[in-house]
Amino acid sequence: MIEIIPAIDIIEGKCVRLSQGDYAQKKVYNENPLEVAKEFESAGIRRLHLVDLDGAKAKHIVNYKVLESIATHTDLTIDFGGGLKSDEDLRIAFESGAKMVTGGSIAVKEPDTFLSWLDKFGAERIILGADVKEEKIAVGGWIESTTLDLLPFVKDFVERGIDKVICTDISKDGMLKGPSIDLYKRMLAEIPSLYLIASGGVSSMKDIEELNEAKVPAVITGKAIYEGRIKMEEIVSFLS
Repeated sequence: MIEIIPAIDIIEGKCVRLSQGDYAQKKVYNENPLEVAKEFESAGIRRLHLVDLDGAKAKHIVNYKVLESIATHTDLTIDFGGGLKSDEDLRIAFESGAKMVTGGSIAVKEPDTFLSWLDKFGAERIILGADVKEEKIAVGGWIESTTLDLLPFVKDFVERGIDKVICTDISKDGMLKGPSIDLYKRMLAEIPSLYLIASGGVSSMKDIEELNEAKVPAVITGKAIYEGRIKMEEIVSFLS
């Protein structure tokens, strides 16, 4: 059974969503992210993907108080990302209640630092963020494209000990037009041991069912829930 992981993206302490990572296309859904997290928990959700968009822009952790609030007042297992660049950022994230952290740009620009986190905290606590545009890795809040091909990039880190990867197709993110199922199938065919977390484009429970049929281990969804395309009762029914 696929693991459903709702996303809460934070700007100025509020729950927002962007379209294709564009800060100019910001929509605020709730002033209180804790309320949203509690709704997810009451629906039977156990995981949460929490993204510090202010941190991604500032290149250091910013919204750790939101993380602390959700971790303190729910039993959700939180993975936290956005602007984590230093050992100090990780210390703050873990002390604020994150069970896992996601590193994307840091894995591209400072792979030795990223790998040192893997050695220090273990693969169960470090997730590789592989954001792609036309199957090339993108970094810096998706503003900057690279020449790195997705599959060799992921394979290299799997060989070094990573086992969980969040792969976001930027062209799909926030667009509600369906996820990149063919891409995820290819990834799993090439790296069958991978705990692949699909992200971007989910528009309905049908998309999640198709990912489940494709044997994708987990999926992140955000906008579809906030826009009412996926109802909480649908999630409850699917999980039961």
